[in-house]
Amino acid sequence: METPKKEYSDKSTEMTTMVSILEKLRKKGVDKEFRWTDKGFCIADSESFYEPEDLKIIKTYRFEGESSPSESSILYIIESKDGHIGYTIDAYGAYSNHENEEGYDEFVREIPVVEKDERLIFEP
Repeated sequence: METPKKEYSDKSTEMTTMVSILEKLRKKGVDKEFRWTDKGFCIADSESFYEPEDLKIIKTYRFEGESSPSESSILYIIESKDGHIGYTIDAYGAYSNHENEEGYDEFVREIPVVEKDERLIFEP
């Protein structure tokens, strides 16, 4: 009796890194960084500011540091009501980089999450 072969998807074992996600965004032309300010999120080279209700989180990626879980970060892919797609990175622990970390965290928690399939974000 022949044993059926098990098929494994390469995607299930594929390691996702922050660099690989940022590179996919760059290739797609949607690599704008949403930066935190006291007026809300803004995109570099833009005078527009966004409130949480102007945005939605369409994908979230969590990364843990190799040497310590305290070196963790979250990459949020964000879409604005006016059609911009970009990202913000929340590095926490020793590498936190937001001037008003508590304000940033509260702002991000208020952004609605509407997860999209990766293929809709990255594929043409």
